[in-house]
Amino acid sequence: MNIAVPTGHIGIIEGDHGLLEFVSLGDYGKDVNLKADFMGLDRVPMQVRHTDLMPLSEKWVITVSTQYGCSMGCTFCDVPSVGPGKNASARDIIRQVLAAMALHPNQRSVGRLNLHLARMGEPTWNMRNIFKAVRAIKTMFDAMRWGFHPVLSTMCPDGMSGIWASNVKKWCERYKLSEDVDAGLQLSINSTDDAERDAMFSGNAMGLSWIGKLLENLPPPMDGCRKYTLNFAVSDWEIDPAKLLALFDPEKWLIKLTPMHQTAAADDSGLLTHGDSTSYAPYDRHEQALKAAGYDVIVFIASEEEDSSRITCGNAILADKTIQGAFVHNKHRGYQGTSND
Repeated sequence: MNIAVPTGHIGIIEGDHGLLEFVSLGDYGKDVNLKADFMGLDRVPMQVRHTDLMPLSEKWVITVSTQYGCSMGCTFCDVPSVGPGKNASARDIIRQVLAAMALHPNQRSVGRLNLHLARMGEPTWNMRNIFKAVRAIKTMFDAMRWGFHPVLSTMCPDGMSGIWASNVKKWCERYKLSEDVDAGLQLSINSTDDAERDAMFSGNAMGLSWIGKLLENLPPPMDGCRKYTLNFAVSDWEIDPAKLLALFDPEKWLIKLTPMHQTAAADDSGLLTHGDSTSYAPYDRHEQALKAAGYDVIVFIASEEEDSSRITCGNAILADKTIQGAFVHNKHRGYQGTSND
């Protein structure tokens, strides 16, 4: 099943152990929805409205699930409603990428394909299969001469922190610090207050100081590669630059500010970005304080169409059991689906 949305498609495939969800998206371009002074994007952006997308030959974004459901229990995310996290196989991950590519079979070249390991699941619980899949996908894109930028996004789960840190460091050593691929590492932090973090992650994420300690020896990214990212979905949560400076070196880490996306879970929990989240205003004071502390800051602003079409982080259409039922029903009828279903 592929659901057409203003900026691309939401897709569902049947994996080895159930249904998996992925998205395939175009991009407005950094001049539309980003403010990042260190990148030369220092103007105050206009309200972000849906507009023409960049050609996929310039940038294509594919976001895949690394688990069936998720066990993190984040209060702003729909994915836990799909079910507990069960690891997707390497084949499952690769098949999602191939299904996304099949939506545009005539695409012959891509300057930059961003592969986000972030749709459903906590990826660091499934690193063995992720490493296998990314290695195979990289080999495929190298042969096609497509630019490849894989991004690992993690909620920093508690319980096996030593293994988590080892896997994150291994990711950086294999990809982020290699010469042939500029991979991304993004930590979903959201608040610098541990009580707030404990509540939003249902007690399943590590404390901020422990994350900083575990990753304090990460080597700086190579010249020309983006720094490691601390992501903050802006809501009523604390963002204290002084706490961050004590733990995360601005020479290694940058800050990304995003809206609190309009998921069903966020709505039920009363979580939102105050003010017009499609404009710069809600992020201004945080950006200024973080820049004053010495951090590079990216402000990402989503359009209303992006949020309402459920393509953004934390959404999961498979949380809607009627969609799951429709997929299974149509599959049993031999129905394959189209890009407009």
